[in-house]
Amino acid sequence: MTHAPTPSFPRLAGDIGGTNARFALQERPGAAPTQVVTYRVQDHARFEDALKTYLAQVTGPKPRLGAIGIANPIVGDHVKMTNSDWAFSIEAVRREVGFERFLVVNDFTALALSLPGLEAEHVRQVGGGRTDPIAPVGLIGPGTGLGVSGLLRTRDGHVVPLGGEGGHVSLSPANTREDAIVAVLRARYGHASAERALSGPGLVNLYEAICELDREAARVLDPAEVSSCALDGSDPRCVEAIEVFLALLGSVAGNLALTLGALGGMYIGGGIVPRLGDWVDRSAFRERFVAKGRFRPYLEQMPTFVIHASTSPALIGAARALDEL
Repeated sequence: MTHAPTPSFPRLAGDIGGTNARFALQERPGAAPTQVVTYRVQDHARFEDALKTYLAQVTGPKPRLGAIGIANPIVGDHVKMTNSDWAFSIEAVRREVGFERFLVVNDFTALALSLPGLEAEHVRQVGGGRTDPIAPVGLIGPGTGLGVSGLLRTRDGHVVPLGGEGGHVSLSPANTREDAIVAVLRARYGHASAERALSGPGLVNLYEAICELDREAARVLDPAEVSSCALDGSDPRCVEAIEVFLALLGSVAGNLALTLGALGGMYIGGGIVPRLGDWVDRSAFRERFVAKGRFRPYLEQMPTFVIHASTSPALIGAARALDEL
């Protein structure tokens, strides 16, 4: 007996972070995601529960292929999230939901795969020149954690995403104030990684460190409140926290750009920077990006872009991973 081949579409795509889990369908090759739904991670005890809840409410044909990008390193079959209690076996999930194929990649690998398909209205350029269409691309994004990736491209149109955990590199201060702030983080955590400053929790860490150095009692604020108090100017220490955040982001992004030779552009994703509006333009971000001594002219050629697509680009990248990986 012969069996009919598994339908390629629709496909499930997912973008799983420490705070939110987004699911969608891709109905046909290259199509934008449809039936997009976002769940709060804390509202579901298991990843499988969130996935099955979504599949139960999908209208039309059910997907038999699925791919998700998740904020975690992917090594082997077992996934245990760094910024959530979710843990699961990839193969067990595939069997439980009845998929023919279920692919799990790092969330920034998925986002990197989406970059070639982003339209001009999905990004905003912040400094720099023109992109080289076949040069490597860099990607960094502060959110619940700090995602880092890149993309290698060939002349025949193939792309290769880079997986890694670059958010956990050591944080490098550039002046005496930052020296003192990073010393506070080091005393608190032992290792002052980039993620300890360049993330939602990192933004709170910066605010609290600044209060400690100024001998002021820190208020209990979440990342959104730190940003809000900075944007309306109501708290000078929140303002400084955002300014230091963007300066350090420029330094870390510049390090990544040098490492990759990212003449294809450096992209800033994640949920924090797009919400700051044009603050990034008037911040020290771009100056710190290019401030690498003798290699300043080299970095000045590299454009930097803030991704502000309304629908998670990582959903597009997750669906594309089924073909590329």
